[in-house]
Amino acid sequence: MAVTPPVGKDDDVSSPTYILVHGAWGGAWCWRDVGVELDQRGVAWRAVDLPSSRNDAGPQTGLAEDAEAVAALANDDGPYVLVAHSYGGAVAAEVASRIQNLQKCIYVAALIPGPGESATEVSRRIRVRTLLDDAIEVRGDFLRLKSDQAGEALYNQCTAETAQWAVEQLSTQTLASFRTHRESENSRTETIYLRCSNDHAVNPQIQQLMSEECDFALSLESDHSPFLSQPSEFCDVILS
Repeated sequence: MAVTPPVGKDDDVSSPTYILVHGAWGGAWCWRDVGVELDQRGVAWRAVDLPSSRNDAGPQTGLAEDAEAVAALANDDGPYVLVAHSYGGAVAAEVASRIQNLQKCIYVAALIPGPGESATEVSRRIRVRTLLDDAIEVRGDFLRLKSDQAGEALYNQCTAETAQWAVEQLSTQTLASFRTHRESENSRTETIYLRCSNDHAVNPQIQQLMSEECDFALSLESDHSPFLSQPSEFCDVILS
């Protein structure tokens, strides 16, 4: 978990803390460059390491454990903004109703299952194969990404150096996390969806479908990981 002190701009105690929720195979490391940007702008933030994305995760570690990890970061009066990427969208949808003083949820190229639905099920609302599908290897109860294909699937607009670094950080992901059904009802919190138009992981058609279920939608000409390929522009969007 990465954390910066909850100090708002100009000491405004009402300024929200941004809770950053990574996607599958990721970690708090995903927000390396965004964290620098937010620090420079005086924005408080916290980043979670989801239990289902740890190399030592148990095979049954799933959505409930991930949601609990996010809830544990919202441990004071807030206010908060959730920023959830990819599979992290399922986690944010599950936990949003449990976070007091949550101002909004920002979904980034995210899967947003409805109540009673899993991340896998929502990803199949539109049957379309992506480069991410080609990169996935199933090993028992876990999923891994082929290192020679992960870069093009996730980081196709990053610099070669950043893409290589990110691929080296990727962990395993539990199958259970994708198959766990959401148990919570929809939160009344404002929802914003950020579509990534050059995404090779979550097809833009699925992103369009997800965005239609949110209150507002924005688009960024980005790969699946704008927090690494264009962190400054990404921060402009989530802070606007």
